[in-house]
Amino acid sequence: MIKILLIAIPVLIVVFLVAAAMQPKEFRIARSVTIAAPAAVVFDQINDFHKWDKWSPWAKMDPDAKNSFEGPASGVGAAFAWDGNSQVGAGKMTVTESRPGELLRIQMEFIKPFAATHTVEFIFKPQGTDTVLTWSMAGENSFMAKAVTLIMNCDKMVGGQYEKGLAEIKSLSEAAAKK
Repeated sequence: MIKILLIAIPVLIVVFLVAAAMQPKEFRIARSVTIAAPAAVVFDQINDFHKWDKWSPWAKMDPDAKNSFEGPASGVGAAFAWDGNSQVGAGKMTVTESRPGELLRIQMEFIKPFAATHTVEFIFKPQGTDTVLTWSMAGENSFMAKAVTLIMNCDKMVGGQYEKGLAEIKSLSEAAAKK
């Protein structure tokens, strides 16, 4: 029995490592929602990091996180840094592209629980009097991230938070559009 275990355990480790190495190098997580409000109203909720605490699911996970802002209040160059509990970690977001009512692109730098840099986008597509808002994050998977994807469904985990945030943005935007 011990001999079998001494052979089986290294084989399982090798299989796991090979499976991790074969995972996709790049990832993209995206969710969309249709909002009964013009793109400009929806864009206003997202372009200013100071407003994110009203709708961000991560702000709700740790209301005591230490937050700081740099650069302009909104648009290109605006930056937001956070340092929170184990659910939200620490990092920094910087707006790299801001086209009102069309696109907001952010460079997201995670510091903890692991270091990584990804691109976050909010794409606004007018559809009659409504707006289809798509929130996505894309980047490269490190070997460690590839291994994690074998154990956890990151698309479901992060995507679920995006769905919560999009529902909040929808509510805020539709209320603002009625004013």
